[in-house]
Amino acid sequence: MIVPAETACAEIEVRKSRFIACAFYCDSFDALKKAIADTRALHPGARHVVHAAIIGTQFSVSDDREPKNTAGRPVLEVLKGSGVTNVGLTVTRYFGGILLGTGGLVKAYGDSAKAVLAVLKTEEYTPRVPVLIRVGYELHDQAQRILTACQATDINCDFADSVTVTAMVPASCKDRLEHDFSEASNGRATPVWC
Repeated sequence: MIVPAETACAEIEVRKSRFIACAFYCDSFDALKKAIADTRALHPGARHVVHAAIIGTQFSVSDDREPKNTAGRPVLEVLKGSGVTNVGLTVTRYFGGILLGTGGLVKAYGDSAKAVLAVLKTEEYTPRVPVLIRVGYELHDQAQRILTACQATDINCDFADSVTVTAMVPASCKDRLEHDFSEASNGRATPVWC
């Protein structure tokens, strides 16, 4: 499965209307709602914020007050053809004063989606699992190195009597991580899989 590696944006102009398309990693409908709300906040003068998303095997689409099936549906069809999953795509339209008609809208929104997908960087999807590890302060730096070597993401540290480290780790690294922490701590630090 291919997923977005980072957020990408592209802009096109069609008969004085601006279409700003942004594609981003999206693995839940809550994340999609937040992205749409953030886009609306970023573009308060825009007339429409259309979206389409593929999250696993589910779809979401909205024309946002454009005529039915002239905005979100063309964006979704472009997404489906891209082979990218866990992706959200918004297209923000600043109306330029000239009506495009249904065919013009379908083409403009579809072309916006194609433009952003042309610059979107993707990567192979890697299933990740959450892990929690408690270590002494003397092992904090080594814990960071071990997690980085395992390509962990979302690494957070909570400093109290000891250091509690949480992260998202590729599922394929579980055995390696358990071994490395056991070696580094002489068996005192054991990853807890959440």
